[in-house]
Amino acid sequence: MNDNAMPSTQSPVSDFAGLMARLKSSIPAHCILSKTEDTRPYECDGLSLYRTLPPVVVLPENEEQIIAVLQGCKAFNVPIVARGAGTGLSGGAMPHAQGILLGVAKLNRIKSIDLQSATAVVQPGVRNLAISEAAAAYGLYYAPDPSSQIACSIGGNVAENSGGVHCLKYGLTIHNVIRARVVTIDGAVVELGSDAPDSPGLDLLAVFIGSEGMLGIVTEVTVRLIPKPARARVIMASFASVETAGQAVTDVIAAGIIPAGLEMMDKRAVHMVEPFVKAGYDLDAAAILLCESDGTGEEVDDEITRMEAVFRKAGATRLQVSRSEQERLIFWAGRKNAFPAAGRVSPDYYCMDGTIPRRHLSRVLSAIEQMEDEYGLRCANVFHAGDGNLHPLIMFDSNLPAEVERAEKFGAAILELCVQVGGTVTGEHGVGIEKINQMCVQFTREELDAFAAVKTAFDPYGLLNPEKVIPTLARCAEYGKMHVHEGDIRFPELPRF
Repeated sequence: MNDNAMPSTQSPVSDFAGLMARLKSSIPAHCILSKTEDTRPYECDGLSLYRTLPPVVVLPENEEQIIAVLQGCKAFNVPIVARGAGTGLSGGAMPHAQGILLGVAKLNRIKSIDLQSATAVVQPGVRNLAISEAAAAYGLYYAPDPSSQIACSIGGNVAENSGGVHCLKYGLTIHNVIRARVVTIDGAVVELGSDAPDSPGLDLLAVFIGSEGMLGIVTEVTVRLIPKPARARVIMASFASVETAGQAVTDVIAAGIIPAGLEMMDKRAVHMVEPFVKAGYDLDAAAILLCESDGTGEEVDDEITRMEAVFRKAGATRLQVSRSEQERLIFWAGRKNAFPAAGRVSPDYYCMDGTIPRRHLSRVLSAIEQMEDEYGLRCANVFHAGDGNLHPLIMFDSNLPAEVERAEKFGAAILELCVQVGGTVTGEHGVGIEKINQMCVQFTREELDAFAAVKTAFDPYGLLNPEKVIPTLARCAEYGKMHVHEGDIRFPELPRF
């Protein structure tokens, strides 16, 4: 497949005016935004480094209107970008300058909760946390819990295959969604997955989850609900170095323990969030781990005892176990509010998302610390330690162009370091526009062509969220030249332990 395998989105036959005339005849006027002051809030998602003002934002109120928008975009060859709550962190919902931004926030009904099958059928605009709130009366909840769960939508979670602090034990979105109703670029409605334990044919649901809006628009999702544990407790473990904390993570898993959550914050992150949440974090520690056990009372007590033993052997300098549900939630509050807390200490921050083998945690964190000196920027590390999903927060000032440039280069170096040690450039935030260059580093041209072939099979016109995720041959060639010319790939020597 050559560089032109994906159809151009800048075709001269695009007719935006014709599309608008058609949409105005089929979509209520209050669902179409075209004034700059109305469309400005949609110029970026949670990654504000990249912005594009959408010419038009359409906010459909039902599936029929979504079908009309997609059919119109196909008929007039106009790109379309879907958006949920706008909390994404990879630029996946950044608008197209000559396209339609389609927001699904108005499709926000929980259609049903089935107690016999322990499932819920929801529309894409439903907030993640709202599912658990609705299911709580039945002793059930929805397990994936991104830090943005009070705001992020299930449609966006499906697009990005979101995780959360409890994904180590309960899995990502892909492990908790069993069916999706999807509208294709042709306006056809298809059902992916099944309410049954298995569905015949190819597992297209697995292909669709995490596809970042490039294959279709989801209009309904069936999620799996699980019983709320009878008890949950958290250990807060302090360590004198990031290296010993990283080794403790490996030791817990090696001991055959799969915690409900296993998160790490380094000293800078702890100092950043403690004044904000007042959780009682150890301000003297170089790193702290939050390790949760859930289940029956007996199971939790036994697992907590075993984890405490592992942490003591690994060199923990302080151990504190939550004594109540309120204290457990306070312990987690700092971790879940780390991103907004960054705003207290820096004008801007750039949240990265890479995944590495757990055995390299301490090595990579030490390398990131060295990169702080190289790029002249501070970095706080807050991440899903249990599955090696890093979220370094690079702090900078967007009013200083030189700092913006260094922040981008710092982020790229972290992602490429993840690849260097056998990891990947994303864990749960997606590729979007942010990591498209690093896709050239992780994958061969043949692999990228295979991705493009899947995209073309679903969207032969190249109109759904174009110019994202899959880099062209020209982009990869240019990025390679830039690296050679600027010498950007200069990873510090990885410490060995």
